[in-house]
Amino acid sequence: MPSVRALLCLSALAVGCAPRLAPFSEPAYEQATALKVDALALTSRANEPFARHREAVADLTLRVEKAYEFARGRPRNEISTQQWEILKDPERNLLGGFLRRWESASTLSPAFIEEARRLIADAFDTIIGLESGKIKPDAVP
Repeated sequence: MPSVRALLCLSALAVGCAPRLAPFSEPAYEQATALKVDALALTSRANEPFARHREAVADLTLRVEKAYEFARGRPRNEISTQQWEILKDPERNLLGGFLRRWESASTLSPAFIEEARRLIADAFDTIIGLESGKIKPDAVP
């Protein structure tokens, strides 16, 4: 069990850091969790020709871009914004890169899909964890 002194230090640290991070946003949290489910559902179909899923990919890409813009527009939200940038970047190996590779290859192997889906899920979990770990607005001093 933590000592009272440790709890006081943690509380002071949390209060001292509060102004540096945006407060928790229920819409941002809901958006990230919904996009994770949708992204993983769509990426599981990458063994099928991309052309069959072009509209779904365009829709998902647009919704991810909206989530990024929502994050970017919030004050003191740079860390979450950077995580969205990494996730959606077509030059990286997460969702953006996966979708670009699927489009260029038309179909992807089941082994590649499964490994990529793990990485994409972890990236979404990072974004979701960042948001859920923020201080609730009613708790901000």
